[in-house]
Amino acid sequence: MKKLFIILGIIILGVLVANLSQAASNPDPDTLKVALLPDENASTVIKKNEGLKKYLEARTGKKIELIVTTDYSSMIEAMRHGRLDVAYFGPLSYVLARQKSSIEPFAALKTKKEGTTYKAVVIGNVAAGINKIADIKGKNMVYGDTASTSSHLIPKSMLAENGLKAKVDYQEHFVGAHDAVVMAVQNGNAQAGGLSKPIFESLVQRGIISPAKVKVLEESRPFPQYPWTMRSDMKPALKEKIRSAFLNLKDMEVLKHFKAEGFGPITDKDYDVVRNLGELLGLDFSKF
Repeated sequence: MKKLFIILGIIILGVLVANLSQAASNPDPDTLKVALLPDENASTVIKKNEGLKKYLEARTGKKIELIVTTDYSSMIEAMRHGRLDVAYFGPLSYVLARQKSSIEPFAALKTKKEGTTYKAVVIGNVAAGINKIADIKGKNMVYGDTASTSSHLIPKSMLAENGLKAKVDYQEHFVGAHDAVVMAVQNGNAQAGGLSKPIFESLVQRGIISPAKVKVLEESRPFPQYPWTMRSDMKPALKEKIRSAFLNLKDMEVLKHFKAEGFGPITDKDYDVVRNLGELLGLDFSKF
């Protein structure tokens, strides 16, 4: 009898695993699971994007479930295991996810000034006398998420180009989100930090950050914007509906939360510049 229960247990487990696998790879799901960047509190991000949810439901004919993971790594893993259908990655987290998943970028936010590119900034604490990148030597530098492009990879490369190496010429610390980077610098918990220029400017405009306490030391060169991606194994017709929905989005109430005028087309090749940064810094992306 005991052997029978064991055999039945194995059979049931096998069926459950098969069903989960089938659900994860459904090429035409009734509900599209759409992941947004975990740059702010999850409830705040979801509330801000209710307009996007309604718009996508109308354009795709699908139910939309908005998801905000705890961090970039969990977002990458969720995509790898087929628990997401569409995801808004940062450039580096996209490159990392692409190594582990069959996904494709199809759109990136677009502004009149920068097109489908954006910049990162290295910032310094004014009271600490940090006026240029060279002043960071011997100090504490804060980054966001290890898998973030604009709050880790780009600013770290900017320091490297100025001859500063992490753990040798300065101490690096990771605090998670972009806003946490700025607050750490403003509060004097660190003397310098790196993050997305648009996010920094937004925090200044909202009065959360004081230019009297925090200053921009240097801007980066342009990099490809955060990509919207989708599972490659979905039905071509559904993929085209999703792509068309983003590229034809004109509703400014939806777009205002992205600080964009719209979305433009983008391809995997556009992110080779991010892969090249990894080589410059001697980073093994497979270990992220």
